[in-house]
Amino acid sequence: MQADAVVFTAPNTVEYAPVTTPEPGPKNLVVRTTHSWISNGTESSFLRGERIEGDTAYREGDPWPFPIVAGYQKIGRVEWVGEEIDDIGVGETVFCTMGAVEGMYKERGGQISLSVTGRDGVWKLPPDVEPLAFAGLVLTQVGYNAGIRPDVNIGDGAIVFGDGMVGHWSAQTLAWRGAEVLLVGRHNDRLKHFDRPPYAHIVNEHEEDWREKAKALFPQGAKIAVDTVGSIAALEAVQALMCRYGHLVSAGFYGTQDTLPLQPPRYGEHAIHLVSGWSPERMDQTLHLIAAGHLQTLPLITHRFPVAEAAKAWALIESKSEPVLGVILEW
Repeated sequence: MQADAVVFTAPNTVEYAPVTTPEPGPKNLVVRTTHSWISNGTESSFLRGERIEGDTAYREGDPWPFPIVAGYQKIGRVEWVGEEIDDIGVGETVFCTMGAVEGMYKERGGQISLSVTGRDGVWKLPPDVEPLAFAGLVLTQVGYNAGIRPDVNIGDGAIVFGDGMVGHWSAQTLAWRGAEVLLVGRHNDRLKHFDRPPYAHIVNEHEEDWREKAKALFPQGAKIAVDTVGSIAALEAVQALMCRYGHLVSAGFYGTQDTLPLQPPRYGEHAIHLVSGWSPERMDQTLHLIAAGHLQTLPLITHRFPVAEAAKAWALIESKSEPVLGVILEW
């Protein structure tokens, strides 16, 4: 079966190109994509050749990870349903993860016009909610996972590093759970989306010392620190500002620079949570929180591009030639 896809054909090379998918079977659905949500950090690191799989960094001697179909999240309409699936019908609007594709470094991908996938990669969307709100469901779930892992009591202090989408959704989840949250970032246009005092705070580390602000907000020490940017330095620095029995959450990609000394967090008896990927249960929970309005997604969308102009989308994400956060491809 023929389809079109966003393909990384070489480092820093994005093409909108025809691809071949396998014929669907009785346990498959075929979903025609209407919108896909770019995962700026993960997909860009694949584009640069820094990853070969999920959170696995490219190392010298590994196979060169090209060509590869970009992405892992989209919404669309069901066009065909296998005979062994009886709870989704043709014409329904759904969220879909990856679909099968042939002839690529990995024979699956998200940013593809016709997605041949199993039932476990598809979620029915609730009525009366804008479907686009769920187009980044996997990535929203990453933020939810980071925010749900640590123990939280009402009023606990939390510091989140990173004003990208995962940082926002981590901060939103912790705030929903009752924490007082300081979001540390570098872009005022992004930080403004979380500026909701008295218990949601922001700091631009280019303009103000985040450590001093954290000390003022949490004089007894923060209970939680979440890294969403892949900064070992941030995880090391924040430990001096945390109370005993605090929680460190690692939700960033560290490439080959992924060594965190373990002795320092032992002094504070800090728990360390390593979050990655998605699970069906967390996807269900994230979908519910988006539908209920507890996790905000639509306000984080800053740009939309026709899918044929996908290369322009990544050029913007990489160059940051103008303020950019959530980027949607329209199919």
